Amino acid sequence: MTLRGEKMPLDKILVGVVMGSTSDAEIMKGCINVLKELEIPHEVRVLSAHRTPEATRQYAESASDRGVEVIIAGAGWAAHLAGFMAGHTMLPVIGVPIDSSPLNGMDALLSTVQMPPGIPVATVSVGSGGAKNAAVLAAQILALKYPPVSGKLTHYRKELTRKAMEKADTFS
Repeated sequence: MTLRGEKMPLDKILVGVVMGSTSDAEIMKGCINVLKELEIPHEVRVLSAHRTPEATRQYAESASDRGVEVIIAGAGWAAHLAGFMAGHTMLPVIGVPIDSSPLNGMDALLSTVQMPPGIPVATVSVGSGGAKNAAVLAAQILALKYPPVSGKLTHYRKELTRKAMEKADTFS
């Protein structure tokens, strides 16, 4: 058990970002950029629940032992990557439905959000906004344990407010 108030370790990966295909990279870039902005150590992998199931299972099962504390999984085409990951780890999993199919992400949304009882996936909105929110949600989870993350989140939110007000002033 870890006590609240730990220093954030800079020598280990705290967030695993997984995407089902390299075609998901453009959407997941927003997630990665927010993690970088918040200075949260992370790693990025391309793994598929369907094309590379054994490697994906191994990643999910080993993540905690490697120090990962949150997994963010983005996939389109009803791929169900986040659910697959959640079924193989006790870590919190955040699913990012990607709007890459002819159904504009509705299939990805439903496959990510409709999890059976006992195997939850925190699901954010479809697309790039959801990818960014997944990074923020991961940071909020980590902030419960690491005060430096909490400080960075506070600054991040203040900057969002400042930028919104600045844009609003241009319409006055």
